[in-house]
Amino acid sequence: MTRYRMFAAAALIVGFLLAYFVFATEANPESSFRFKLGLDLAGGTELIYKADMSQTPASERRDALAALQGVIERRVNLFGVAEPLVQTEVASALSGTTEDRLIVDLPGVTDIKAAVAALGQTPTLEFRLATTTKVGTTTEAVFLPTGLNGRYLSSATLGFGSGATAGLSSPQVILNFNAEGAKLFEKITTENVGQTLAIFLDGQPISTPVIQEPIPGGQATITGRFTATEARDLVRNLNFGALPVPIALESSSAVGPTLGAAAMTAGVAAGIIGFTIVALFMIAWYRLPGVIAALALAEYLAFMLSVIKVIPVTLTASGIAGLIISVGMAVDANVLIFERTKEELREGKEPREAVHIGFSRAWPAIRDGHLTMIISGVILFWLGTSIVQGFALVFVLGVFASFISAVSLSRVFLLAIVPEEKSGPWSFLMGSGARNS
Repeated sequence: MTRYRMFAAAALIVGFLLAYFVFATEANPESSFRFKLGLDLAGGTELIYKADMSQTPASERRDALAALQGVIERRVNLFGVAEPLVQTEVASALSGTTEDRLIVDLPGVTDIKAAVAALGQTPTLEFRLATTTKVGTTTEAVFLPTGLNGRYLSSATLGFGSGATAGLSSPQVILNFNAEGAKLFEKITTENVGQTLAIFLDGQPISTPVIQEPIPGGQATITGRFTATEARDLVRNLNFGALPVPIALESSSAVGPTLGAAAMTAGVAAGIIGFTIVALFMIAWYRLPGVIAALALAEYLAFMLSVIKVIPVTLTASGIAGLIISVGMAVDANVLIFERTKEELREGKEPREAVHIGFSRAWPAIRDGHLTMIISGVILFWLGTSIVQGFALVFVLGVFASFISAVSLSRVFLLAIVPEEKSGPWSFLMGSGARNS
């Protein structure tokens, strides 16, 4: 019993620390662990674009869609929006074909026209020369336009050259300009040997190579401390500097901050009321085991909320629903355990023995039930849209947590206090409903 009491004490301390973490981080407006709320709770704008892949070879569609996402993410970041979300999805159309979509969530942005106008601008690819200028007593680097931009670039390819170590190949990015761009590039490199010719995409530098010598012929090689992945991404960004595929706005929606706050309040209220009713029922029907179940559920919630904050998981109304349903899974597991324990008590077993046997008899049903729920949640996340995925992710995490709560915490707490023999008040405390055993 001493071992179980030590485990129980440790579990209580951990639960208290997790609860404090949830409360303290949410109370601090500057904390990086505050809940990340989706549009339906925080308010904002959601834009859904359809990508036209009709002119894109099938082998390049995945890269084109990834590049499109990157371009739009850079454009969104220029807004200064807190926690923007840009994601892609392949959805089924009514005609039976599939559509490539781009979903842009802008929390706090309620002017749909301004958002659409900003995202609709074509991103720019530019080559700029670095120079220095004095501002007061300090020297700052300034990048000046050269007139060489993405429309002169015909292609970018990934290559490998000899590295510092014999026999080692290092990734390189090879640029190919059209005829007009080749002349301009030769002129720039001839007049600025030793200078930095930075490559800007959407106003942000993505590479800052130094001109080593005049470069004729319209081909340049960017070398540096690239990993293969970084060089590949740079090639992709250069090739798809502008929008890689045409996009068309398919739908837009705005959620006002008042409506979002109301949804958040309703979701939290539903969770609190549901938890309270369940806890009271468990205590009223199962007595001491019910108290243990309520305590385990409280620790489960502290753990789940901490996980949601740390990952972080974008919390939506559907995600809150998934969390509430997973609480029901934890309660269901406790009911199975307590009913099996009650059956053993009725057969004359002593309390501790009945608890051990009850847990072992309930284990197969708990395992199978949780496994089927996890499989269902994974399928929903895999095949569902973004709204369904929010529900599925929180639900699967909750099922895992409820499994730990029911099988581990409830068992440890019970075995930490239940005596060997059923005597005195223990006969009542270990009973259920209107019966004492």
